[in-house]
Amino acid sequence: MIKIKRGIIATGVLLLLVLENANAQQDAQYTQYMFNTLTVNPAYAGSRGQLSIAALYRAQWVGLEGAPTTQTLNIHSPIRNSRLGYGVSIVNDEIGDGVVQDTQLDATVSYTVNLARDKKLSFGLKAGGNLLNLDFEKLRRYQEEVVATDNIENKFSPNFGVGVYYHTDKFYLGFSAPNLIETNHFDNSETDANSVQFLSRDKVNFYAITGYVFDLNSFLKFKPALLTKVVGGAPIQIDASANFMFNEKFTFGGAYRWNAAVSALAGFQVSDQIMIGLAYDKETTELGGTQFNDGSFEIFLRFELVKAFEKLVSPRFF
Repeated sequence: MIKIKRGIIATGVLLLLVLENANAQQDAQYTQYMFNTLTVNPAYAGSRGQLSIAALYRAQWVGLEGAPTTQTLNIHSPIRNSRLGYGVSIVNDEIGDGVVQDTQLDATVSYTVNLARDKKLSFGLKAGGNLLNLDFEKLRRYQEEVVATDNIENKFSPNFGVGVYYHTDKFYLGFSAPNLIETNHFDNSETDANSVQFLSRDKVNFYAITGYVFDLNSFLKFKPALLTKVVGGAPIQIDASANFMFNEKFTFGGAYRWNAAVSALAGFQVSDQIMIGLAYDKETTELGGTQFNDGSFEIFLRFELVKAFEKLVSPRFF
């Protein structure tokens, strides 16, 4: 069984990342994207009105050896008595027990225009880059054919991104392209025509996010939300979610990723400063119906220095 699992994940790594004619690579996906917005839209920096520190861990396809894991850390805050916000975002992806490791580090700045008392329009810019490590030696354990290419070690690729984000007390709408530079990480199609051919290229990912908060009564809020991701050479990704907030403390709901997964979400506002969130995905594809994985899990933690500012941003849904 272990050998079968290893063979499947090795094949998956090849298909997704380094097979011949594989010309598009998507950014990491998140079920709790509504709490991890800075990762996909730099204009979100400072929009919560106080220093906000958020960490997320995602384990994809638990039980499948070598399956992807993702860790993110976001820190952002407004600059008091100005229209500026700033932030730092770190994303680390690992696939195949160290076969592929991609770390992205970005600095973010935003500028906000007050359109009305509760209507704000923010523009964001981020700059940074990726460190890529790819160890072909680990793939050779599962492949009889030798890969005629060198390992990639700490290859740095600069990048920058842009975004726009409009929000009121109850509604938000954002558009962004977090990484605008398309990078070829390796391409041996011209150097060695007799070996297995490999091409890996980062493509531009375009995001649209929106959501609205309905006050059902004095203690219950309801927020439907939508994230759409478009990238050339890959299927469009649409994530629709519906969450309730009870008494400003508990959040619970569900989500559906088009032709991919269904999800359950829950969160608890431990205090004005601390929130914890959990999510579980079950694949709706053929992979989800197999015995090789137990679904995907996320855990989210946010800490905010609300006492450093005059009031808490309301509602806490976004």
